[in-house]
Amino acid sequence: MSVKNHNTDKGMASWSLKVIIITGASSGIGKALAEVYACEGNALVLGARSIDKLEDLAHRLKDKGAEVLNIKTDVSLEVDCKNLINKAYERFGRIDVLINNAGISMRAIFEETDLSVLKSLMDINFWGTVYCTKYALPHLLESKGSVVGVSSIAGYKGLPGRTGYSSSKFAMHGFLECLRIENLKKDLHVLLSCPGFTASNIRNTALGKDGSQQGESPRDEAKMMTAEEVASRIKKAVEKRKRTLTLTGQGKLTVLLNKFFPKLVDKLVFNHMAKEPDSPFR
Repeated sequence: MSVKNHNTDKGMASWSLKVIIITGASSGIGKALAEVYACEGNALVLGARSIDKLEDLAHRLKDKGAEVLNIKTDVSLEVDCKNLINKAYERFGRIDVLINNAGISMRAIFEETDLSVLKSLMDINFWGTVYCTKYALPHLLESKGSVVGVSSIAGYKGLPGRTGYSSSKFAMHGFLECLRIENLKKDLHVLLSCPGFTASNIRNTALGKDGSQQGESPRDEAKMMTAEEVASRIKKAVEKRKRTLTLTGQGKLTVLLNKFFPKLVDKLVFNHMAKEPDSPFR
């Protein structure tokens, strides 16, 4: 299937039948994004390390009328990211939206953390975004498309016990902001999406100080914004070509207060994170 000229088809809306690439699509926000885009019959290119989960997801999405291409992808590997983008373009002839969603977290104080943990987070969260964007950029410039970074409030405010996570998200913010400004006159849309705490498996797979997975979430997932709601909000922000999307009242308040009262927010964030069960710091 090729959808290279779908936006010029007579009678079609400009948003119809986009080619969407989503990394980290096998669970959480990535999976929810695939489901929300599939409802409109878009062409989806899904990347994740778990090809079995992608195949299960694709089967359901095809029933909704979506064209789906699954590609086993470890975004920490440049060759995998290049392959993801190349296969997407070979199959569909264009790329309209790249959603850099793949990510991993951590939970340990820096003093006790093996440096390999921070490297793993930078490789996935930051370099995965850089690699995919690098190879997709020529196609996105051609389609005047969108680059999306699914980041975090931790990219605006450092979170104790998450040094590697915050560092990778701060780096993502700087990269995407530079990308936006460099292409200011080329109609490239860049969206920096920052959900607050979202119900997903990111805390279950978060790395501990030695690199092993945390397993249990330290937070009440039932009280968080759902991945489906986050996905819907991201989709709408892409359609409106918004610059930033900050979600949850707590997240918005944190970003706002940090601009004017950073010292106060340091204390508030410390106290909030210290209340987690088995907090690595007190």
